[in-house]
Amino acid sequence: MGLVPGLVTGLGVTFKEIVKTVTKGAETVQYPHVKEDPPARARGVIALHEENCTSCMLCARECPDWCIYIEGHKDLAPPRRAGGKPRTVNKLDRFDIDYGLCMYCGICVEVCPFEALFWSPEYEYSEPRIADLLHDKSRLGQWMETVPEFESYEGGSEAKQKKVPRPA
Repeated sequence: MGLVPGLVTGLGVTFKEIVKTVTKGAETVQYPHVKEDPPARARGVIALHEENCTSCMLCARECPDWCIYIEGHKDLAPPRRAGGKPRTVNKLDRFDIDYGLCMYCGICVEVCPFEALFWSPEYEYSEPRIADLLHDKSRLGQWMETVPEFESYEGGSEAKQKKVPRPA
């Protein structure tokens, strides 16, 4: 007995949508001839701000797909104060993300304590060969140009704000 009212309601919704589509036309965008702007905070590709990366490997360790490859070395840096001893700093040699494996979960962006990884809304980076989806640090650095300025969250949210570094 409860099946018929639910079926009638569902068919009513379907009929309304058909009438709306016929009268107004379809809302389909004819990609690639017409391109829509992605919404705010859209997840497209991950960009790397190389100067902020300390090769701490947090992003690579937290990645559930193991698609981030990092190599670095320790270097001696001058002391911070006169008379101090030289300190060691990590230098980044290799930072690659394999977008053929990445599931775009964003964990790497969230766990980075040094604000080296950002989401870019760019989504057009397909390649004819799957091997070309391995982006190195120079290619990931180029995506930084497409990272938008930080947009404020809605009222009541308490997320930390990441500042996008801008070239001087």
